[in-house]
Amino acid sequence: MFKKHQIYKTDKYNMLTVEVQGKTLVLREISDQWGEDCHTFVSRQEMLHWARNRFRPEDFAGREDELDNIMSAFKEV
Repeated sequence: MFKKHQIYKTDKYNMLTVEVQGKTLVLREISDQWGEDCHTFVSRQEMLHWARNRFRPEDFAGREDELDNIMSAFKEV
């Protein structure tokens, strides 16, 4: 059984989960705009680097709490 972490979920179409499969991290991003996007990372650092580039502070102006919650969830993986 793989351990699954929910990073965020706004509804059944907009969510991001990370599955820990041994040393591999499989990230699934589901959006109503793009469908499902799957990324595989071989290290936690690689995933966090992707997350910092994907969730940039300038995209969350006025919603800094939301960004903090997302990044905290990534760090708990």
